[in-house]
Amino acid sequence: MSNPQITPVLLAGGSGTRLWPVSRDGMPKQFLPLAGDLSTYQQALERVKDTALFDSPIVVTANDFRFFARHQAEQLGAEPDIVLEPEPRDSGPAIAAGAVLARRRDPNAVVLALAADHVILDQESFQEACEAGREAASGGWLVTFGIRPTEPRTSYGYIKPGVPLNIKHVHAVESFVEKPDAAAAARFVAEGYLWNSGNFLFRADDFLAELGRHEPAMAEAAEASVARAERDLGFLRLEDKSFVQAPRKSIDYAVMEKTDRAAVVQAGFRWSDIGSWDALFEIGETDRAGNILRGPAVALEAENCLVHADHHLTAVVGVKDLVVVTTPDAVLVLPRARAQEVKDLVAALKTAGYPEASSHRRHHRPWGSYEAVDVGERFQVKRLIVRPGAALSLQKHMHRAEHWVVVRGSAQVTIEGEERVIHENESTYIPLGAVHRLANPGKIPLELIEVQTGSYLGEDDIIRLDDVYGRG
Repeated sequence: MSNPQITPVLLAGGSGTRLWPVSRDGMPKQFLPLAGDLSTYQQALERVKDTALFDSPIVVTANDFRFFARHQAEQLGAEPDIVLEPEPRDSGPAIAAGAVLARRRDPNAVVLALAADHVILDQESFQEACEAGREAASGGWLVTFGIRPTEPRTSYGYIKPGVPLNIKHVHAVESFVEKPDAAAAARFVAEGYLWNSGNFLFRADDFLAELGRHEPAMAEAAEASVARAERDLGFLRLEDKSFVQAPRKSIDYAVMEKTDRAAVVQAGFRWSDIGSWDALFEIGETDRAGNILRGPAVALEAENCLVHADHHLTAVVGVKDLVVVTTPDAVLVLPRARAQEVKDLVAALKTAGYPEASSHRRHHRPWGSYEAVDVGERFQVKRLIVRPGAALSLQKHMHRAEHWVVVRGSAQVTIEGEERVIHENESTYIPLGAVHRLANPGKIPLELIEVQTGSYLGEDDIIRLDDVYGRG
Protein backbone atom coordinates (compact mmCIF):
# COMPACT_ATOMS: atom_id res chain seq x y z
CA MET A 1 0.00 0.00 0.00
CA SER A 2 1.48 3.37 -1.02
CA ASN A 3 1.82 6.19 1.47
CA PRO A 4 -1.03 8.75 1.30
CA GLN A 5 -0.43 12.31 0.22
CA ILE A 6 0.02 14.73 3.10
CA THR A 7 -2.68 17.39 3.43
CA PRO A 8 -1.09 20.72 4.42
CA VAL A 9 -3.14 22.90 6.77
CA LEU A 10 -1.63 26.39 6.72
CA LEU A 11 -2.42 28.65 9.65
CA ALA A 12 -2.56 32.19 8.27
CA GLY A 13 -4.86 34.06 10.62
CA GLY A 14 -2.48 35.66 13.12
CA SER A 15 -1.84 39.39 13.51
CA GLY A 16 1.76 39.80 14.62
CA THR A 17 2.87 42.91 16.52
CA ARG A 18 6.50 41.99 17.28
CA LEU A 19 7.51 43.13 13.77
CA TRP A 20 5.87 46.54 14.02
CA PRO A 21 5.86 48.95 12.21
CA VAL A 22 5.96 46.70 9.11
CA SER A 23 3.58 44.06 10.47
CA ARG A 24 0.33 45.48 11.89
CA ASP A 25 -3.16 44.20 12.62
CA GLY A 26 -4.37 45.29 9.18
CA MET A 27 -1.47 43.61 7.31
CA PRO A 28 0.25 40.93 9.42
CA LYS A 29 3.66 39.42 8.84
CA GLN A 30 2.54 36.25 7.02
CA PHE A 31 1.53 38.34 4.00
CA LEU A 32 4.74 40.39 3.93
CA PRO A 33 8.05 39.67 2.12
CA LEU A 34 10.26 39.73 5.21
CA ALA A 35 12.75 37.08 4.11
CA GLY A 36 12.94 37.18 0.32
CA ASP A 37 10.74 38.31 -2.54
CA LEU A 38 7.75 36.19 -1.50
CA SER A 39 5.66 36.59 1.63
CA THR A 40 6.12 33.87 4.26
CA TYR A 41 2.60 32.64 3.37
CA GLN A 42 3.64 32.31 -0.28
CA GLN A 43 6.83 30.56 0.79
CA ALA A 44 4.71 28.07 2.74
CA LEU A 45 2.54 27.43 -0.33
CA GLU A 46 5.67 26.87 -2.43
CA ARG A 47 7.02 24.51 0.22
CA VAL A 48 4.07 22.11 -0.21
CA LYS A 49 3.56 22.28 -3.98
CA ASP A 50 5.15 18.88 -4.77
CA THR A 51 2.03 16.86 -5.66
CA ALA A 52 3.93 13.60 -5.30
CA LEU A 53 4.07 14.28 -1.55
CA PHE A 54 1.38 16.86 -0.81
CA ASP A 55 -2.34 17.18 -1.49
CA SER A 56 -3.95 20.57 -2.17
CA PRO A 57 -3.52 22.84 0.87
CA ILE A 58 -6.21 23.96 3.30
CA VAL A 59 -5.59 27.55 4.45
CA VAL A 60 -7.21 28.72 7.69
CA THR A 61 -7.30 32.49 8.00
CA ALA A 62 -9.38 35.42 9.22
CA ASN A 63 -12.19 37.06 7.30
CA ASP A 64 -10.21 40.31 7.01
CA PHE A 65 -7.33 38.48 5.30
CA ARG A 66 -9.31 36.29 2.91
CA PHE A 67 -8.54 38.28 -0.23
CA PHE A 68 -4.83 38.56 0.67
CA ALA A 69 -4.73 34.78 0.98
CA ARG A 70 -6.51 34.24 -2.34
CA HIS A 71 -4.60 36.88 -4.30
CA GLN A 72 -1.17 35.82 -3.08
CA ALA A 73 -2.00 32.18 -3.87
CA GLU A 74 -3.17 33.15 -7.36
CA GLN A 75 0.16 34.89 -7.95
CA LEU A 76 1.81 31.47 -7.55
CA GLY A 77 -0.81 29.55 -9.52
CA ALA A 78 -1.92 27.77 -6.32
CA GLU A 79 -5.55 26.94 -5.55
CA PRO A 80 -5.87 26.19 -1.83
CA ASP A 81 -9.18 25.71 -0.06
CA ILE A 82 -9.43 28.90 2.02
CA VAL A 83 -11.31 28.47 5.30
CA LEU A 84 -12.42 31.48 7.37
CA GLU A 85 -12.40 31.49 11.17
CA PRO A 86 -15.23 33.54 12.72
CA GLU A 87 -12.73 34.79 15.31
CA PRO A 88 -9.22 33.78 16.43
CA ARG A 89 -9.23 30.98 19.03
CA ASP A 90 -5.47 30.15 18.91
CA SER A 91 -4.01 27.25 16.95
CA GLY A 92 -5.96 24.38 18.54
CA PRO A 93 -9.42 25.07 17.05
CA ALA A 94 -7.95 26.15 13.70
CA ILE A 95 -5.96 22.93 13.32
CA ALA A 96 -8.93 20.89 14.54
CA ALA A 97 -11.18 22.37 11.84
CA GLY A 98 -8.47 21.71 9.24
CA ALA A 99 -8.19 18.10 10.41
CA VAL A 100 -11.97 17.59 10.14
CA LEU A 101 -11.89 18.93 6.58
CA ALA A 102 -8.90 16.75 5.66
CA ARG A 103 -10.66 13.66 7.06
CA ARG A 104 -13.68 14.51 4.90
CA ARG A 105 -11.42 14.36 1.86
CA ASP A 106 -9.91 11.05 2.95
CA PRO A 107 -10.71 9.02 6.09
CA ASN A 108 -7.00 8.09 6.27
CA ALA A 109 -5.74 11.66 5.72
CA VAL A 110 -2.36 12.68 7.11
CA VAL A 111 -2.26 16.36 8.10
CA LEU A 112 0.74 18.69 8.13
CA ALA A 113 -0.09 21.76 10.24
CA LEU A 114 2.22 24.63 9.26
CA ALA A 115 2.42 28.18 10.57
CA ALA A 116 2.28 30.46 7.53
CA ASP A 117 4.42 33.10 9.23
CA HIS A 118 7.47 30.88 9.75
CA VAL A 119 10.51 30.60 7.49
CA ILE A 120 11.91 27.18 6.64
CA LEU A 121 15.06 26.90 4.55
CA ASP A 122 16.34 23.80 2.70
CA GLN A 123 13.43 22.21 0.88
CA GLU A 124 15.08 18.79 0.60
CA SER A 125 15.55 18.50 4.37
CA PHE A 126 11.99 19.71 4.91
CA GLN A 127 10.56 16.99 2.68
CA GLU A 128 12.74 14.36 4.34
CA ALA A 129 11.39 15.45 7.73
CA CYS A 130 7.81 15.24 6.41
CA GLU A 131 8.39 11.73 5.07
CA ALA A 132 9.84 10.60 8.42
CA GLY A 133 6.90 12.22 10.20
CA ARG A 134 4.43 10.50 7.91
CA GLU A 135 5.99 7.14 8.72
CA ALA A 136 5.66 7.86 12.45
CA ALA A 137 2.09 9.10 11.99
CA SER A 138 1.18 5.83 10.27
CA GLY A 139 2.05 4.15 13.58
CA GLY A 140 -0.34 6.40 15.51
CA TRP A 141 2.13 9.07 16.67
CA LEU A 142 1.35 12.78 16.77
CA VAL A 143 4.52 14.34 15.44
CA THR A 144 6.13 17.72 16.03
CA PHE A 145 9.25 19.05 14.32
CA GLY A 146 12.18 19.83 16.59
CA ILE A 147 15.12 22.02 15.58
CA ARG A 148 18.65 21.54 16.92
CA PRO A 149 19.46 24.81 18.73
CA THR A 150 22.23 27.05 17.45
CA GLU A 151 22.32 28.94 20.76
CA PRO A 152 20.42 29.04 24.08
CA ARG A 153 17.37 31.11 23.12
CA THR A 154 14.86 32.10 25.79
CA SER A 155 12.19 33.02 23.26
CA TYR A 156 11.51 29.42 22.15
CA GLY A 157 9.89 26.42 23.82
CA TYR A 158 12.00 23.25 24.07
CA ILE A 159 11.42 19.53 23.60
CA LYS A 160 13.29 16.78 25.47
CA PRO A 161 13.58 13.77 23.13
CA GLY A 162 12.87 10.40 24.70
CA VAL A 163 13.40 6.87 23.43
CA PRO A 164 14.19 6.55 19.70
CA LEU A 165 11.59 5.03 17.42
CA ASN A 166 12.49 2.70 14.58
CA ILE A 167 12.54 5.66 12.20
CA LYS A 168 15.60 7.78 11.45
CA HIS A 169 15.71 11.03 13.48
CA VAL A 170 12.40 10.31 15.25
CA HIS A 171 12.02 9.96 19.03
CA ALA A 172 9.13 9.78 21.43
CA VAL A 173 8.75 13.05 23.34
CA GLU A 174 9.81 12.80 26.96
CA SER A 175 8.64 16.31 27.84
CA PHE A 176 7.78 19.76 26.54
CA VAL A 177 9.30 22.77 28.28
CA GLU A 178 7.98 26.34 28.16
CA LYS A 179 10.23 29.29 27.33
CA PRO A 180 13.09 29.04 29.87
CA ASP A 181 15.34 31.59 31.52
CA ALA A 182 18.89 31.99 30.21
CA ALA A 183 20.48 29.47 32.59
CA ALA A 184 17.90 26.79 31.85
CA ALA A 185 18.16 27.41 28.10
CA ALA A 186 21.94 26.91 28.22
CA ARG A 187 21.45 23.66 30.14
CA PHE A 188 18.83 22.44 27.67
CA VAL A 189 21.16 23.02 24.73
CA ALA A 190 23.98 21.16 26.49
CA GLU A 191 21.64 18.22 27.25
CA GLY A 192 20.40 17.80 23.67
CA TYR A 193 16.97 19.38 23.88
CA LEU A 194 15.40 20.68 20.66
CA TRP A 195 13.60 23.91 19.86
CA ASN A 196 9.85 23.38 19.45
CA SER A 197 9.07 24.70 15.95
CA GLY A 198 5.29 24.72 16.44
CA ASN A 199 4.63 22.69 13.27
CA PHE A 200 2.97 19.27 13.41
CA LEU A 201 2.12 16.13 11.42
CA PHE A 202 -0.40 13.39 12.27
CA ARG A 203 -3.25 11.29 10.95
CA ALA A 204 -6.40 13.38 11.15
CA ASP A 205 -8.41 10.64 12.87
CA ASP A 206 -5.72 10.04 15.52
CA PHE A 207 -5.43 13.75 16.30
CA LEU A 208 -9.19 14.22 16.54
CA ALA A 209 -9.48 11.17 18.80
CA GLU A 210 -6.83 12.60 21.16
CA LEU A 211 -8.49 16.00 21.01
CA GLY A 212 -11.78 14.33 21.99
CA ARG A 213 -10.07 12.75 24.98
CA HIS A 214 -8.31 15.87 26.27
CA GLU A 215 -10.44 18.77 24.97
CA PRO A 216 -13.87 17.40 24.06
CA ALA A 217 -15.44 20.88 23.81
CA MET A 218 -12.86 21.87 21.20
CA ALA A 219 -13.40 18.68 19.22
CA GLU A 220 -17.18 19.14 19.26
CA ALA A 221 -16.88 22.79 18.22
CA ALA A 222 -14.62 21.92 15.28
CA GLU A 223 -16.89 19.15 14.05
CA ALA A 224 -20.04 21.30 14.32
CA SER A 225 -18.50 24.41 12.75
CA VAL A 226 -17.38 22.39 9.72
CA ALA A 227 -20.69 20.53 9.43
CA ARG A 228 -22.56 23.87 9.35
CA ALA A 229 -20.02 25.77 7.25
CA GLU A 230 -21.16 27.62 4.13
CA ARG A 231 -19.51 28.60 0.86
CA ASP A 232 -19.27 32.34 0.24
CA LEU A 233 -17.56 33.78 -2.87
CA GLY A 234 -15.40 30.66 -3.04
CA PHE A 235 -14.39 30.74 0.64
CA LEU A 236 -15.57 28.25 3.27
CA ARG A 237 -16.97 30.08 6.31
CA LEU A 238 -16.95 28.04 9.51
CA GLU A 239 -20.23 28.41 11.40
CA ASP A 240 -19.63 31.05 14.04
CA LYS A 241 -21.91 29.93 16.89
CA SER A 242 -20.29 26.50 16.98
CA PHE A 243 -16.70 27.65 16.46
CA VAL A 244 -16.67 30.18 19.30
CA GLN A 245 -17.60 27.41 21.75
CA ALA A 246 -14.06 26.06 21.35
CA PRO A 247 -11.70 26.91 24.21
CA ARG A 248 -9.03 29.42 23.20
CA LYS A 249 -5.97 27.16 23.38
CA SER A 250 -2.91 26.30 21.34
CA ILE A 251 -2.46 22.79 19.97
CA ASP A 252 0.43 22.37 22.44
CA TYR A 253 -1.77 22.97 25.50
CA ALA A 254 -4.82 21.24 24.06
CA VAL A 255 -3.18 17.99 22.91
CA MET A 256 0.58 17.73 22.50
CA GLU A 257 1.54 18.29 26.15
CA LYS A 258 -1.19 15.89 27.34
CA THR A 259 -0.99 12.97 24.94
CA ASP A 260 1.22 9.92 25.48
CA ARG A 261 1.60 9.58 21.69
CA ALA A 262 3.77 12.63 21.00
CA ALA A 263 6.87 12.12 18.83
CA VAL A 264 9.48 14.52 17.53
CA VAL A 265 11.39 14.55 14.25
CA GLN A 266 14.80 16.13 14.63
CA ALA A 267 14.60 18.23 11.48
CA GLY A 268 17.68 19.19 9.50
CA PHE A 269 16.32 22.40 7.98
CA ARG A 270 16.96 25.96 9.14
CA TRP A 271 13.89 27.48 10.75
CA SER A 272 12.68 30.68 12.34
CA ASP A 273 9.29 31.81 13.57
CA ILE A 274 10.42 35.42 12.93
CA GLY A 275 9.13 36.24 16.38
CA SER A 276 11.13 39.47 16.56
CA TRP A 277 13.25 41.71 14.35
CA ASP A 278 16.35 40.13 15.85
CA ALA A 279 15.24 36.71 14.55
CA LEU A 280 15.99 37.81 10.97
CA PHE A 281 19.68 37.34 11.76
CA GLU A 282 19.00 33.58 11.99
CA ILE A 283 17.95 33.37 8.34
CA GLY A 284 19.08 36.55 6.58
CA GLU A 285 22.23 37.27 4.61
CA THR A 286 24.62 39.68 6.33
CA ASP A 287 27.35 41.90 4.90
CA ARG A 288 30.98 41.75 6.07
CA ALA A 289 30.17 43.84 9.14
CA GLY A 290 27.28 41.59 10.13
CA ASN A 291 24.54 43.98 8.98
CA ILE A 292 21.27 43.01 7.29
CA LEU A 293 20.08 45.71 4.88
CA ARG A 294 16.67 45.57 3.19
CA GLY A 295 15.21 48.18 0.88
CA PRO A 296 16.91 51.56 0.28
CA ALA A 297 19.22 51.16 3.27
CA VAL A 298 22.85 52.19 3.81
CA ALA A 299 25.20 51.37 6.71
CA LEU A 300 28.51 53.22 7.16
CA GLU A 301 30.94 52.00 9.82
CA ALA A 302 28.06 50.11 11.44
CA GLU A 303 28.17 46.58 12.86
CA ASN A 304 25.55 43.90 13.49
CA CYS A 305 22.62 46.16 12.65
CA LEU A 306 19.33 45.44 10.92
CA VAL A 307 18.17 48.31 8.70
CA HIS A 308 14.80 47.65 7.07
CA ALA A 309 13.66 50.53 4.88
CA ASP A 310 10.17 50.37 3.46
CA HIS A 311 10.00 53.28 1.03
CA HIS A 312 12.40 55.95 2.42
CA LEU A 313 16.20 55.94 2.14
CA THR A 314 17.44 55.03 5.61
CA ALA A 315 21.09 55.42 6.64
CA VAL A 316 22.99 54.59 9.83
CA VAL A 317 26.52 55.66 10.73
CA GLY A 318 28.88 54.47 13.45
CA VAL A 319 26.40 52.35 15.42
CA LYS A 320 26.30 48.75 16.63
CA ASP A 321 23.65 46.18 17.45
CA LEU A 322 20.64 48.28 16.47
CA VAL A 323 17.35 47.56 14.76
CA VAL A 324 16.21 50.45 12.55
CA VAL A 325 12.91 50.12 10.67
CA THR A 326 11.30 52.88 8.63
CA THR A 327 7.91 52.96 6.91
CA PRO A 328 6.05 55.89 5.31
CA ASP A 329 4.32 56.73 8.62
CA ALA A 330 6.47 55.31 11.44
CA VAL A 331 10.11 54.79 12.49
CA LEU A 332 11.40 52.24 15.00
CA VAL A 333 14.89 52.30 16.59
CA LEU A 334 15.92 49.97 19.41
CA PRO A 335 18.82 47.79 20.58
CA ARG A 336 18.80 44.27 19.12
CA ALA A 337 18.88 42.86 22.65
CA ARG A 338 15.49 44.45 23.35
CA ALA A 339 13.75 43.35 20.14
CA GLN A 340 11.22 41.27 22.11
CA GLU A 341 9.86 44.48 23.69
CA VAL A 342 8.27 45.72 20.47
CA LYS A 343 5.05 43.95 21.44
CA ASP A 344 4.92 46.02 24.64
CA LEU A 345 5.55 49.17 22.63
CA VAL A 346 2.63 48.43 20.31
CA ALA A 347 0.35 47.85 23.30
CA ALA A 348 1.37 51.24 24.68
CA LEU A 349 0.77 52.92 21.32
CA LYS A 350 -2.72 51.40 21.11
CA THR A 351 -3.52 52.58 24.63
CA ALA A 352 -2.38 56.08 23.66
CA GLY A 353 -4.68 56.01 20.64
CA TYR A 354 -2.12 56.06 17.83
CA PRO A 355 -3.79 54.66 14.67
CA GLU A 356 -0.33 53.73 13.33
CA ALA A 357 -0.22 51.00 15.98
CA SER A 358 -2.77 48.95 14.02
CA SER A 359 -3.10 50.25 10.48
CA HIS A 360 -0.82 51.32 7.65
CA ARG A 361 -1.14 54.42 5.55
CA ARG A 362 -1.70 51.99 2.68
CA HIS A 363 -5.02 50.21 3.07
CA HIS A 364 -5.59 46.92 1.27
CA ARG A 365 -8.91 46.03 -0.30
CA PRO A 366 -10.15 43.03 -2.33
CA TRP A 367 -9.68 45.06 -5.53
CA GLY A 368 -6.22 46.44 -4.68
CA SER A 369 -5.13 49.22 -2.33
CA TYR A 370 -5.27 52.91 -1.59
CA GLU A 371 -2.83 55.17 0.19
CA ALA A 372 -3.37 58.61 1.69
CA VAL A 373 -1.02 61.18 0.11
CA ASP A 374 -2.28 64.42 1.65
CA VAL A 375 -5.16 65.49 3.88
CA GLY A 376 -6.60 68.96 4.51
CA GLU A 377 -9.68 70.43 6.16
CA ARG A 378 -11.96 69.89 3.14
CA PHE A 379 -9.85 67.76 0.81
CA GLN A 380 -7.98 64.47 0.69
CA VAL A 381 -5.61 63.06 -1.91
CA LYS A 382 -5.22 59.29 -2.38
CA ARG A 383 -3.27 57.01 -4.66
CA LEU A 384 -5.34 54.01 -5.81
CA ILE A 385 -4.03 50.79 -7.33
CA VAL A 386 -6.64 48.48 -8.89
CA ARG A 387 -5.65 44.93 -9.83
CA PRO A 388 -6.17 43.73 -13.43
CA GLY A 389 -9.77 42.58 -13.87
CA ALA A 390 -10.87 43.99 -10.50
CA ALA A 391 -13.66 46.49 -9.84
CA LEU A 392 -14.75 48.66 -6.94
CA SER A 393 -18.35 48.56 -5.77
CA LEU A 394 -21.12 50.49 -7.50
CA GLN A 395 -21.48 53.30 -4.97
CA LYS A 396 -22.23 56.90 -4.16
CA HIS A 397 -21.16 59.48 -1.59
CA MET A 398 -23.39 61.92 0.25
CA HIS A 399 -20.74 64.41 1.40
CA ARG A 400 -17.95 64.48 -1.17
CA ALA A 401 -17.13 64.78 -4.85
CA GLU A 402 -14.12 63.11 -6.48
CA HIS A 403 -11.65 63.82 -9.26
CA TRP A 404 -9.76 60.88 -10.79
CA VAL A 405 -6.52 61.23 -12.78
CA VAL A 406 -5.15 58.07 -14.41
CA VAL A 407 -1.35 57.83 -14.21
CA ARG A 408 -0.92 54.23 -15.37
CA GLY A 409 -3.15 51.79 -17.24
CA SER A 410 -6.74 52.31 -18.31
CA ALA A 411 -9.83 52.86 -16.19
CA GLN A 412 -13.35 51.78 -17.00
CA VAL A 413 -15.53 54.43 -15.38
CA THR A 414 -19.31 54.30 -14.90
CA ILE A 415 -21.07 57.51 -13.79
CA GLU A 416 -24.88 57.60 -13.56
CA GLY A 417 -25.14 54.66 -15.97
CA GLU A 418 -22.79 56.15 -18.60
CA GLU A 419 -19.69 54.05 -19.17
CA ARG A 420 -16.40 55.11 -20.75
CA VAL A 421 -12.69 54.29 -20.66
CA ILE A 422 -10.09 56.86 -19.65
CA HIS A 423 -6.38 56.38 -20.28
CA GLU A 424 -3.11 57.66 -18.88
CA ASN A 425 -3.00 61.47 -18.43
CA GLU A 426 -6.79 61.67 -18.70
CA SER A 427 -9.19 62.52 -15.89
CA THR A 428 -12.84 62.52 -14.89
CA TYR A 429 -15.08 64.12 -12.25
CA ILE A 430 -17.66 62.38 -10.06
CA PRO A 431 -20.19 64.87 -8.63
CA LEU A 432 -21.48 64.58 -5.07
CA GLY A 433 -24.23 61.95 -4.91
CA ALA A 434 -23.52 60.46 -8.36
CA VAL A 435 -23.73 56.68 -8.66
CA HIS A 436 -20.39 55.46 -9.98
CA ARG A 437 -18.01 52.55 -10.34
CA LEU A 438 -14.30 52.16 -11.17
CA ALA A 439 -12.86 49.03 -12.82
CA ASN A 440 -9.61 47.91 -14.39
CA PRO A 441 -10.28 46.14 -17.70
CA GLY A 442 -6.59 45.89 -18.57
CA LYS A 443 -3.74 43.43 -18.05
CA ILE A 444 -1.58 45.71 -15.88
CA PRO A 445 -2.37 47.40 -12.54
CA LEU A 446 -4.38 50.59 -12.82
CA GLU A 447 -2.93 53.51 -10.87
CA LEU A 448 -4.75 56.77 -10.36
CA ILE A 449 -4.77 59.83 -8.15
CA GLU A 450 -8.07 60.55 -6.42
CA VAL A 451 -8.80 64.03 -5.06
CA GLN A 452 -11.76 64.15 -2.70
CA THR A 453 -13.43 67.44 -1.79
CA GLY A 454 -16.35 67.99 0.56
CA SER A 455 -17.61 68.52 4.06
CA TYR A 456 -16.92 64.98 5.26
CA LEU A 457 -14.24 62.63 3.90
CA GLY A 458 -14.54 59.54 6.11
CA GLU A 459 -14.46 56.03 4.66
CA ASP A 460 -17.94 55.39 6.03
CA ASP A 461 -19.39 57.87 3.49
CA ILE A 462 -19.82 55.03 1.02
CA ILE A 463 -23.26 53.73 0.09
CA ARG A 464 -22.66 50.45 -1.79
CA LEU A 465 -25.36 49.56 -4.28
CA ASP A 466 -23.65 46.49 -5.77
CA ASP A 467 -20.43 44.77 -4.74
CA VAL A 468 -18.85 41.62 -6.19
CA TYR A 469 -17.04 41.05 -2.86
CA GLY A 470 -20.22 40.82 -0.82
CA ARG A 471 -19.56 43.85 1.36
CA GLY A 472 -22.49 45.81 2.76
